[in-house]
Amino acid sequence: MGQASIGLLWKTIFSEGAVDMVKMEVVYTGEKHCELTHESSGSKIETDAPKDNQGRGERFSPTDLVGAALASCVLTTMAIVAERDGVSLTGARAQVTKEMNPQPRRIARLPITVQLPQSLPVEYRGKLENSAHQCPVKKSLHPDIEVAMKFQYV
Repeated sequence: MGQASIGLLWKTIFSEGAVDMVKMEVVYTGEKHCELTHESSGSKIETDAPKDNQGRGERFSPTDLVGAALASCVLTTMAIVAERDGVSLTGARAQVTKEMNPQPRRIARLPITVQLPQSLPVEYRGKLENSAHQCPVKKSLHPDIEVAMKFQYV
């Protein structure tokens, strides 16, 4: 399935032009910690500055969340496609490593390894792998951030 087909598939899954707004609140609680609240669900996440940037590294850092968001988005996007096709990806995993650039301080690389069930038909794997590259987080990242995806079937 080519890029154009994946793009068309994506448009049918998520209506283009619709604005989906989600409110979140962030409160600075001191000592480089923040508490993030997802308004509609009440779900909370706490962050801390990383050890290499004046924090204690006790929680996810804001840039850690970018990597975690990418991995979660990749799996979710693949699951949307798979479940629409009657295929379950339950138990699939992704590991992402955040690599920072020192000057200017920013995310440089987010290599990600996606582990999928070996039982997935070989002819179906390409469709899922292509869908992973269409995840909204990946498409939102600056092009200077290298995102290398590797797929393993275990």
